[in-house]
Amino acid sequence: MPASAAVPSDMEATDTELMTRLAAGDDLALNALMARWRDRVAAFLYRMTRHSDTAADLAQETFVKLYQARNRYRPEGKFSTYLFAIAANLGRNHARWKRRHPTVSLDDDSDSKSLLAEAVNPGQTPEEAATSAEGLRAVHSAFQALPDDLRVTMSLFIYEGMSYAEIASIVGCSPKAAETRIYRARQFLKEKLKDIRA
Repeated sequence: MPASAAVPSDMEATDTELMTRLAAGDDLALNALMARWRDRVAAFLYRMTRHSDTAADLAQETFVKLYQARNRYRPEGKFSTYLFAIAANLGRNHARWKRRHPTVSLDDDSDSKSLLAEAVNPGQTPEEAATSAEGLRAVHSAFQALPDDLRVTMSLFIYEGMSYAEIASIVGCSPKAAETRIYRARQFLKEKLKDIRA
């Protein structure tokens, strides 16, 4: 049996196997990891930064950092926790930089408009579409209004399905604190959205 047959294809390989190959000098393993995780990392960073271009840049930088740390990776924990910790650190660094270098964007609304455009259902009447878009806009606005620590924690919980322990290791708190943040985020969102549920 040829040696190459023993190596799983990029689609079959686990994240840990791909990281092991990357550390051993197989740079193509990074392409497989990027294909598998790029969209989820970018979506997470979008929820952190509230800007799609920034999220795309930081997602790219996440994989640069992953490549640079390829020899330090230890497969004891979940790969997703390791990857999202890198992304969260980059997102926090970007937020600190933005606070020190404030700017005014001329097109702040562009991301939420594209989000709403994607949600339009062609089968809806104009009235239904307007109501649906209004509700989506309210949910998006409420989620983005969450304080940074709650928004990041809630993103990892809802969109990535991570446990309290995994979230805690990414955001740098205890699992109990992660649970408390999720509770506080839910209460905040419930209060913000009470009018559209009525």
